[in-house]
Amino acid sequence: MSERHTQVKRLTTPEAFRDHVASLGVEIPFDDVVDPAGVLSTPTSFTDGQAGTLTAVNRFAVLPMEGWDGTTDGRPTDLVRRRWSRFAASGAGIVWGEATAVRPDGRANPNQLVMGERSVDEIAALRASLAPGQVAGLQLTHSGRYARPVQAPEPRTAYQHPVLDARVGAGPHTVFTDDELDELVEQYVAAAVLTAQAGFEFVDVKHCHGYFLHELLSGHDRPGPYGGDLAGRTHFLCSVVAGIRDRAPGLAVAVRLSAFDLMPFTAGEGGTGVPDGEGPYRHAFGGDGTGLGIDLTEVHQLFAVFEELGIGLVSTTAGSPYYNPHVQRPAYFPPSDGYRPPEDPLVGVARQLAVTAELAAAHPEVTVIGSGYSYLQDWLPNVGQAVVAGGGAAMVGLGRMVLSYPELPLDVLAGRSVDRGLICRTFSDCTTAPRNGLVSGCFPIDPFYKDHPQRVELTKAKQAAKARLR
Repeated sequence: MSERHTQVKRLTTPEAFRDHVASLGVEIPFDDVVDPAGVLSTPTSFTDGQAGTLTAVNRFAVLPMEGWDGTTDGRPTDLVRRRWSRFAASGAGIVWGEATAVRPDGRANPNQLVMGERSVDEIAALRASLAPGQVAGLQLTHSGRYARPVQAPEPRTAYQHPVLDARVGAGPHTVFTDDELDELVEQYVAAAVLTAQAGFEFVDVKHCHGYFLHELLSGHDRPGPYGGDLAGRTHFLCSVVAGIRDRAPGLAVAVRLSAFDLMPFTAGEGGTGVPDGEGPYRHAFGGDGTGLGIDLTEVHQLFAVFEELGIGLVSTTAGSPYYNPHVQRPAYFPPSDGYRPPEDPLVGVARQLAVTAELAAAHPEVTVIGSGYSYLQDWLPNVGQAVVAGGGAAMVGLGRMVLSYPELPLDVLAGRSVDRGLICRTFSDCTTAPRNGLVSGCFPIDPFYKDHPQRVELTKAKQAAKARLR
């Protein structure tokens, strides 16, 4: 693949990084020197309206990711337990546990965890495996449009979508009825009760990445109590939180939120991403109606709802890995079902940092964890320190980076240089592998997955994807 953008790993000095960012016309906070005793080493707290105040010992958080390596009935395997042991080894102040379906048909893949009576004890063991002092949460989800509990897609949707329905075989028959959503509310609450029993301090009612509750936020045209104005589009969240407050009063509630969205993209000429259609586009929560711009008016209103509900912890993200991955997960190398980035990935990083900073400044009662940091690679600590010191986020969230380099927080806080051999280079293999039915992991860097027998199948899938993008 010819180089269309400068890879961040080639920016080998602070001056080179700053100059390149300036050439892109964006702003990314940056400190030349990272102080191991500085702001990243300090504790931070978040206060839940009912469960009280919880304190993280430092400013790093492991972000929730989706596993593809549980049992087919939703329980952890040795691969899942290994991943959580690496979360423990990170030393991060918060471990925001991976996406866990509230019912089997809500899984995004056949091997995703499911919170239920059969799995709760083994999921509790995951929580118990974390290091002393780490605050732990679990993300509860229904994959909605992207549900794939067996091999074939089984989408359930919030409304009919003019572009995305055709991609997954959705239509009028896949839209949840109001009665079905009433039932799903109860299933979220029941899963949260089990999460509390499993020993987690907080539960995330997931609203991101194109999954069901994120899609519901853009259900302007959906009739009935779960659509229409923002009060209707947040009725599901409010009902779930009320149920948790009643049945699991000691459990804090958090939200992982796609704080803005753009229209779906597809591979255009040369495999580079282009918008899949033309505006206006009214299905992007946090969008400006064109499909390509941001308007945070409703997002600020949603944060006000969080405050009214006593939700004190929010992790920001953006877009969806399914229809605009360059927005959600800035990377130089695309996943097998994606496209080449239409912009320098640092533009995507800057976009997420700026939105998170605006929300954090406007809503000081909410502790905000930022994301989009992995593409910064060697410069992640320099940017993370500058962002937190400037109030742009309370904590630095780490996703893909933890798969390749779980000890990064410990190294930063100990004053050690980052290990360049372990830095995530955003090869996207952790996405390409599961998209092709393989287990999730960092195949290029983690020695365990380098030697995994499925690496041969992954290589074939990557070669096929590369040919498609030529």
